[in-house]
Amino acid sequence: MEQHRAVVVGAGIGGLTAAVALHQRGWNVTVLERAAALAPVGAGIGLAPNAQRALDVIGLGDRVRELSAWQGDGGMRAPDGRWLARTSAQAAAERFGGPLVLLHRATLVDLLAAALPDGVVRTGVTASLADPGDDHRPAVVRTAAGDHEAELVLGADGIHSAVRRALFPHYTGLAYSGFTTWRVVVPAPARPFAPHETWGAGRLWGTQPLKDGRTYAYAMAAAPAGAHAPDGEKAELARLFGDWHHPVPDILAAADADGVLRHDVHHMPRPLPAFHHGRVALLGDAAHAMQPTLGQGGNQAIEDAIVLAHHAGRGLPPSRALAAYTADRLPRTTAIVRKAALTGRLTRFSARPAVAARDALIATVSRFGPGLLLRGFDGIADWRPPATAPLHPHTGPA
Repeated sequence: MEQHRAVVVGAGIGGLTAAVALHQRGWNVTVLERAAALAPVGAGIGLAPNAQRALDVIGLGDRVRELSAWQGDGGMRAPDGRWLARTSAQAAAERFGGPLVLLHRATLVDLLAAALPDGVVRTGVTASLADPGDDHRPAVVRTAAGDHEAELVLGADGIHSAVRRALFPHYTGLAYSGFTTWRVVVPAPARPFAPHETWGAGRLWGTQPLKDGRTYAYAMAAAPAGAHAPDGEKAELARLFGDWHHPVPDILAAADADGVLRHDVHHMPRPLPAFHHGRVALLGDAAHAMQPTLGQGGNQAIEDAIVLAHHAGRGLPPSRALAAYTADRLPRTTAIVRKAALTGRLTRFSARPAVAARDALIATVSRFGPGLLLRGFDGIADWRPPATAPLHPHTGPA
């Protein structure tokens, strides 16, 4: 990787994090984004301590913490408002080295983009992989304006990744989870509420505060792939969740019908054989799309980016550097994809006896304190970056 040229396909959270990390290590980075502008869809993103520590490596962890709405004590509820389990921000911070923080995705994207020189991110560019390269020749990325040769290409182009299809054309492991999701951002309700996630029969709702005073809400329900409500998604949410506890009805009343986002959830229950080929590596959803039930999709993309930059900066031949990246990331993300799918099956329970048994189990476990519930994130939220000195000093949680 002597010439240190890198092309990142996709300017989402993972792609931009990788671009920043490589830039700080001296790489000449170009980010190619198909969208006309960096206007990320979605709303909030929760960053667990593992992702915050990854961002510390590039000097952005403290800034993220400052911009974030810290999640206080909250928990899990039933649709009638009963608390099934209480969570403790303090207990989480003590167990994992910091609390979960929440911010708008656009805020995080803007922060990452601002850490790159002008001209690095090029929007409105459709890119395809023409040649993955090898230890003796560069990779080639093709665009309408011409080809880009690079010592490293990163496929950060999402769930339906074109780079992944070029590297692994016979992979057929992308699957519909059986769930669709909705997301919305609204002004904060007049009546206060505690952050919560509510599990019903085959349905889930979450409400979380943003630091700017708005509220982020998300919902998930079993549905056929590709389905859409004939009278609009706000009306569909009202049918599914309109009689749930406060603040759900207030959120629905405040939602702009055009601002409700709906997306089917696809994931990769069968892992790829590797996350790299030649001089090309995959990261984030392109490598290991997962259900959102653990809130780790974006977090794992950030981890990917930092680990990849670490190995790419060690002066190894591409074949060795990217093989080390795959060895670090494939087992970990495969386990998290499977754990997220298992949690998704729990939320999909719809028969009344199964729902009652699930809720009773959650309530029983919670009586032994938050430690038992938090144990499910052991090995996930306590992850630490590779043992190298941060590129920038920070003062955040160790």
